Amino acid sequence: MTTYQDYIKEIEERKQAGLHPKPIDESELLSEIITQIKDTNNEHRADSLQFFIYNTLPGTTPAAKVKSDFLKEIILGESEVAEITPDFALELLSHMKGGPSVKVLLDLALGNDQAIAEKAAKVLKTQVFLYEADTERLEQAYKNGNTIAKGILESYAQAEFFTQLPDVPEKIEIVTFIAGTGDISTDLLSPGADAHSRSDRELHGQCIFEHNKEMQEELKALKAEHPDKRVMLVAEKGTMGVGSSRMSGVNNVALWTGIQASPYVPFINIAPIIGGTNGVAPIFLTTVGVTGGIGIDLKNWVKKKDADGNTVVDADGEPVLEQTYSVETGTVLTIDTKTKKLYKGDEELMDISSALTPQKMEFIKAGGSYAVVFGKKLQSFAAKTLNVEAPVVYAPSKEISHEGQGLTAVEKIFNKNAVGNTPGKVLHAGSNTRVEVNIVGSQDTTGLMTSQELESMAATVISPIVDGAYQSGCHTASVWDKKAQANIPKLMKFMNEFGLITARDPKGKYHSMTDVIHKVLNDITIDDWAIIIGGDSHTRMSKGVAFGADSGTVALALATGEASMPIPESVKVTFKGSMKSYMDFRDVVHATQQQMLKQFGGENVFQGRVIEVHIGTLTADQAFTFTDWTAEMKAKASICISEDETLIESLEIAKSRMEIMIQKGMDNEKQVLQGLIDKANKRIAEIRSGEKPALRPDSNAKYYAEVVVDLDEIGEPMIADPDVNNDDVSKRYTHDTIRPLSYYGGQKKVDLGFVGSCMVHKGDMKILAQMLKNIESQTGNVTFQAPLVVAPPTYNIVDELKAEGDWEVLQKYSGFEFDDNNPKAAARTSYENMLYLERPGCNLCMGNQEKAAPGDTVMATSTRLFQGRVVKDSEEKKGESLLSSTPVVVLSTILGRTPTIEEYEKAVEGIELTKFKPSSKLLTAS
Repeated sequence: MTTYQDYIKEIEERKQAGLHPKPIDESELLSEIITQIKDTNNEHRADSLQFFIYNTLPGTTPAAKVKSDFLKEIILGESEVAEITPDFALELLSHMKGGPSVKVLLDLALGNDQAIAEKAAKVLKTQVFLYEADTERLEQAYKNGNTIAKGILESYAQAEFFTQLPDVPEKIEIVTFIAGTGDISTDLLSPGADAHSRSDRELHGQCIFEHNKEMQEELKALKAEHPDKRVMLVAEKGTMGVGSSRMSGVNNVALWTGIQASPYVPFINIAPIIGGTNGVAPIFLTTVGVTGGIGIDLKNWVKKKDADGNTVVDADGEPVLEQTYSVETGTVLTIDTKTKKLYKGDEELMDISSALTPQKMEFIKAGGSYAVVFGKKLQSFAAKTLNVEAPVVYAPSKEISHEGQGLTAVEKIFNKNAVGNTPGKVLHAGSNTRVEVNIVGSQDTTGLMTSQELESMAATVISPIVDGAYQSGCHTASVWDKKAQANIPKLMKFMNEFGLITARDPKGKYHSMTDVIHKVLNDITIDDWAIIIGGDSHTRMSKGVAFGADSGTVALALATGEASMPIPESVKVTFKGSMKSYMDFRDVVHATQQQMLKQFGGENVFQGRVIEVHIGTLTADQAFTFTDWTAEMKAKASICISEDETLIESLEIAKSRMEIMIQKGMDNEKQVLQGLIDKANKRIAEIRSGEKPALRPDSNAKYYAEVVVDLDEIGEPMIADPDVNNDDVSKRYTHDTIRPLSYYGGQKKVDLGFVGSCMVHKGDMKILAQMLKNIESQTGNVTFQAPLVVAPPTYNIVDELKAEGDWEVLQKYSGFEFDDNNPKAAARTSYENMLYLERPGCNLCMGNQEKAAPGDTVMATSTRLFQGRVVKDSEEKKGESLLSSTPVVVLSTILGRTPTIEEYEKAVEGIELTKFKPSSKLLTAS
């Protein structure tokens, strides 16, 4: 059977699922298709032409090279295809977005046939995805006196690839579709359980609204009813896109409601429009910008005020909301991009200028932020080559500078890493910046999309600016099933060749490492002044400042070593008082959220801002528990301010971890890991000598707000509750309902416990071991009344526990222990009342492989309590995932219910749960 026949067979199989042919990215298949096109009598010729023209992926895919080369043959007259004229071939090349297509266009433009050269140059002037090899060819040809090259460069210097694009329509008619009430997580738009299909855009599109066919049909009907309008998906009484950046979520929304990017590329849509009563989650909004979409903070529900201007609260002390205007499904509105207002007919509803800033308007015009980023670089290159001053075409970056005002930690980091701003000018929050990125992370359920993005922007190698980058295998660690076996090796090979350190070795020389990506990134971040970009919302390091990002922004950072974003405002968090001996640091994390909301009357001052936490005395491993949770606080990022000696200790730990990775054989030809160790040594020397102490904000820095957490107020363990039965749907699954352990009165049944995810560290595993020994000594034995699933976040933790004797304790009480030589091939569907020692990785937290039984009440150390993430609903009962500290989880599974405070204190007696105490040192620079 030929490759083409295999493809036809696959097409028939996809038809059964209501799917179109899968877009072609393989060179062998497209070569066979071209052979059939050349044979005018071939029975498959008509279909082959359709596949070649309309169903081949662009960029640097193997198929794109084959397509580009054949189009070149047609343009040069070496091959003749009646249906593809030379002019049409040039048009097809113009839609292929760089890589092989740009090489072919350059070959033609710099060739000997003047007529062809001029036509190819005209197409080249519309392209922006050029890399060093391309620009060097142009520069050399210009220096050799080539007039065509000069014309192209002159066009680039004027940024005609941008200026000659159609303007953004002045009025955009939209019709609303309520996607849900309350916060809408990206799981609703792209469920974690469907992560395996994200790179197959049409297939993945079927999972939107968690496969709710009724909602999908309603959306189709709405579109049919309003064919001249764009659909805006709305989070009523909530925030749209909480939980993660998830490019696949934006892709799904665009697929259902957006605009096709190119008539010759299937299932790649752009320009979705989304909104939320409380706006759009920051990292999800960045993803919307990648596609040239619009995200609107609707503010259609506001806090009700009494006659004296005070907020009216309900019986539970929660603010009462009142509607200012309706956006119920089917409401027709108008976005006026000129006045920057939202209208209903002639009635002005609100100002939406924040959704239509000059920079965002450029993204909309260009069809996404990538084209703007590459366009700016291309214009600068051309102007420099021609020795002319580039005209101001793009909106100038907003530069905000307040004389005499100090800098927050994030302002200091951005000023250090900024490129392209006014030389010598100090930038404060609100400034738009391009910054160099130090560390980049790609995770395995979005990595295939990142590789696709890299191919589509014609990138072939990691930027030399990046200090280090890592491709994880943690999100697919639990089950090595057929989906993982099909996707992950291909991903690791691509990323390894691109220049990343990879969790799995494509050559099979080192043992697979399924460590949680955030933990690895935390280790390879060796500078507290670093900027980190990672393909996961929990990319929040306790060194430097880290931003969770969509797969496309990760690709852009890998390809260019840069990212563009405004400098965020900061909220300062400090601590006072002292912790009780039986409290865990996780309780401090939850109490911070609770006390913040209390201090600010229910307003989440963390949302969209950087939390600058003056942690002081905790090493990076332990402090990560705080920074990790800031994703659930809806913060844009977080920064830990450490004492000098604490930072040195953290860097020494990071060095030792990287040395282990090197010993395993994970370093690459460029010795990236060794280079990071060398940089860590340099940073340690700077701190010890006093040349450059640990990062500190200035004493006269300005913050949006300051939160002081009173440790004396934390009298018992704190639990984040999804509050699944709250009468107000908008208040369910928010992460904002923080309750003390006593709220449950020792009566709430717990069906399953989970100790794992990025929120735990080695100390949590030792606490687990000590608790088991404690309980055995107190009661004579350890019996589990509910299953306890334990997934250490990293292999090095397992190795250290083995060396220190704690792993042996866990083995003693376990009924299952992972075996890397025989990994599970299927997800667990039921659990016994025992301890499971699972493979390092995300496990239940991710929800794409392992899950609790529907309707279970889960007590977990995880980060996610969204509906359906860890546990689905059953017909009889809503599944709920309560989030708490390790000791609470462990005791809950032994008792089969939430413990009383007395039972809890007894179980942790004599165990040092945390060493945290507020720093006694001045953690400011002056």
